[in-house]
Amino acid sequence: MRDFHLSLNQTQRVRLDAALHELESLAPAAASAAAVTVADTIPVNQEDNILKGHGTSDQDGEVVATLCGVVERVNKLVYVRTLRARYKPEVGDIIVGRVIEIAPKRWRLEINFSQDAVLMLSSMNLPDGIQRRRTAIDELNMRSIFEENDVICAEVRGFQHDGSLHLQARSEKYGKLERGQLLTVPPYLVKRKKQHFHHLAQYDVDLILGCNGFIWVGEHVVVGEKAKTTEDQQKSSNEAENFTPLETRKHICRLANAVRILSALGFTLTVELIIETAEASASSNVEVNDMLGAEFYVQTAEREAKRRADLLRKKNGAR
Repeated sequence: MRDFHLSLNQTQRVRLDAALHELESLAPAAASAAAVTVADTIPVNQEDNILKGHGTSDQDGEVVATLCGVVERVNKLVYVRTLRARYKPEVGDIIVGRVIEIAPKRWRLEINFSQDAVLMLSSMNLPDGIQRRRTAIDELNMRSIFEENDVICAEVRGFQHDGSLHLQARSEKYGKLERGQLLTVPPYLVKRKKQHFHHLAQYDVDLILGCNGFIWVGEHVVVGEKAKTTEDQQKSSNEAENFTPLETRKHICRLANAVRILSALGFTLTVELIIETAEASASSNVEVNDMLGAEFYVQTAEREAKRRADLLRKKNGAR
């Protein structure tokens, strides 16, 4: 997703600086103390025989950080976890990708990684839903399942010998995504959680937070709906059946702009924060196209600072 440049006036700039300063002051003291930049000394006890991990180096008997990030300690291992890094896949990650090539018995996908991912024909459910061996006819009909530029949701199955990712889409919740928007955000803004598929019933919209930084906002599709439709029904479907209601399209655009705003501010993307931002724009009578303006940008930063301050106040009051 391209960064949009805002022209802030003097008042908006002062308000934004104040909100960002408050957010910085609300950061946990432990996290601030563990933050290091390049050449910073990492305090360790040399008698513990610590193990120097990623992002550290030994200089004149001291452990020095070679990256900007947060110091992490696991038993005797000391390493630096970068705050802004490229996507590092793990087995089981839910990802969203775009088909860039159809090869023999496989599709190649762009997933915002250093290498392309591979989805084998044998690693997905066939349109008829029957579990059977893949034949030469299935291989010839691969383009009828996915073609170039199709957006797909899948799961990381493992790594191949050349370092590329091996995907699988054997569940009904995986597959082709249609009638929506694909957004690209920095992968470090999407944290790994148990649930990455979200059905926002109040908007009739599906939200998929891909671990690779690809986010899908689209019209709600009932799981198993595609499996029930036959090829003849798909061919005979007309434009009226594929039409997305205007109200749903507005909801999709509003939620997508909420993701763009939060990503530009560098906030961690959660479904709760995305919904809160979208509802705040609607309650303030902000039009969808005006959400990317300077005023709502500043208001979002101020709202998040107030929310975190209230949470901290409640936490201290509970003690």
